Amino acid sequence: MLILWLKALHIFFMVAWMAGLFYLPRLFVYHAQSQEPAVHEQLKIMERRLWWFVTPFAVLTLLFGLALIYSYGKAWFVASHWLHLKLALLVLIYAYHAYLYVLLKQFATDNNTHSSRFYRFLNEAPVLALLAIICLAIIKPTFG
Repeated sequence: MLILWLKALHIFFMVAWMAGLFYLPRLFVYHAQSQEPAVHEQLKIMERRLWWFVTPFAVLTLLFGLALIYSYGKAWFVASHWLHLKLALLVLIYAYHAYLYVLLKQFATDNNTHSSRFYRFLNEAPVLALLAIICLAIIKPTFG
């Protein structure tokens, strides 16, 4: 029963985290498009608050994921090749999360160098990684 609670909490915090990672670059799109200083200031506040709101969800997603791995045991972890690929994709998602912080800091100091089109592409980048992660976790394909 503990594993089911760990899974439920892992999925809950992952969904909350991903929602924030999908929305933050959208705010960057609006920020890059706007020419109004008042709008820029409002977006800076929204961006900062959103990043700090979702970052604990990233940490909790990681903690509950690690708790799941621990609960299943070392032999399961070694044999779960799909999980190794999932974890590699997760490293990319965490790097993406960190990169959003770098961009947030650039906006905060009015040093944005990217177009709204760049942020539109950036906004869609994690979607395919998330699809792959979910497929790996549900289908659990075998390799070799």
